[in-house]
Amino acid sequence: MPSLLIVIIAIALIFDFLNGFHDSSNIVATMISSRAMSPRSALAMSAVAHFLGPFLFGVAVATTIGSEVVDPAAITSAVIIAALSSAILWNLFTWYFGWPSSTSHALIGGLVGAVAVSAGVETIILDGLMKVLIALFVSPILGLALGYLLLKLIYFLARGATPRINAIFRRGQWGTSLALALSHGTNDAQKTMGIIAMAMVTTGYVEEFYVPWWVVALSASAIALGTASGGWRLIETLGGKFYKIRPVHAFGSQLTSATVILGAALLGGPVSTTQVVSSSIMGAGSADRVSKVRWTVARDIAVAWVLTIPVSTLMAGTRVCTARPVAAISAPATMKLHSNR
Repeated sequence: MPSLLIVIIAIALIFDFLNGFHDSSNIVATMISSRAMSPRSALAMSAVAHFLGPFLFGVAVATTIGSEVVDPAAITSAVIIAALSSAILWNLFTWYFGWPSSTSHALIGGLVGAVAVSAGVETIILDGLMKVLIALFVSPILGLALGYLLLKLIYFLARGATPRINAIFRRGQWGTSLALALSHGTNDAQKTMGIIAMAMVTTGYVEEFYVPWWVVALSASAIALGTASGGWRLIETLGGKFYKIRPVHAFGSQLTSATVILGAALLGGPVSTTQVVSSSIMGAGSADRVSKVRWTVARDIAVAWVLTIPVSTLMAGTRVCTARPVAAISAPATMKLHSNR
């Protein structure tokens, strides 16, 4: 295995670890704040589910990231390193300030910015990029709407129930949070798989784009370890700053998020778990009353969402411009798709 490929894999796994660390809040915040499970138990369960998810639901998202957003012939080792490093820096920056931003946006923005600077904007595949952007921007709208409608349905079905029904919603979160963790592991770990598969082609390790089992195992392990570590700053934001989350809100928002994210993963759409979970929480709270949600917090998060793609694009483009040649920056290699069996 070329030494340059080993370096890229290491950087990709750091990104994957930080993805799990950054996004663990999405999975466990409502479960912890509604007292359905202790923090340690919630993170442990989520970590195991993150590891299993990529093995259970295929690699459609990895193929989208690795071959449908930019021209595979324009991807070099320098491009991959620039995209990963910009996404890592943005994740660390937003984690420090407690902003639940999108690692998906950061990676896509970094990839597009690096390729545009190194090979020209004509190497960006508009159809593939639109597929990604539609998935990224439509999914939170779906989360908001479905979260609202599902809570209204739950209230209708549970009308006249005694407060003891909260125990059912707490226990129900064991299943919904497991489904959410599986869906997040499935969708987000595949982004790292796609990047590593790109690097395998650009460094000449393989001739065709495909995701071998050991890449799946490494990516699943890294995101699981990151999830187990827990990003407590972001857990506090999602679990308590929107409104006081009760078991019914947690149950409804988790079920909504899992449905949207897993559906997107099966269709090959790389969505932002942060966006979907945040919007689902807001939708669930709005079902009580719109004023229940602290929309100023939502505004601050929305600003981070809007800034993520342009900032990561600019950082990656700058990184490519200033980087020294790495192993002659690897001559571009034409990728061929290979079906995984």
